[in-house]
Amino acid sequence: VQLQASGGGLVQSGGSLRLSCEVTGFALIDYAIGWFRQAPGQERVGVARVRYEGTVGYSDAVKGRFTISRDNAKNIVYLQMNSLKPEDTAIYYCGAMTDRYYRGSAYYLNPESVNYWGHGTQVTVSS
Repeated sequence: VQLQASGGGLVQSGGSLRLSCEVTGFALIDYAIGWFRQAPGQERVGVARVRYEGTVGYSDAVKGRFTISRDNAKNIVYLQMNSLKPEDTAIYYCGAMTDRYYRGSAYYLNPESVNYWGHGTQVTVSS
């Protein structure tokens, strides 16, 4: 089981980045995928999630700026990040959560719900 996050980098405020999370080693049909981030000295928090059938959810901090999507055929989940702000600077992680039935929105943005983590990718937004 492996989740590989990529696509981070350095971008100016107002810019865009697209993160990718490639999943190998298990079938995604029973899993939701979430993107989480952890800034220095802060706890890891959820920012976006997508269930297998495609329904999505976002934290208030990124709603309207970030878009999560998934390609089930390729086992890849994307996070398109637009209008980036310096406060978006963090290490971004993708995580897989069991999802055989809907568990409420808070479940999918809670790091404690994650069964499998990928390595993070650094996103730095300069002002």
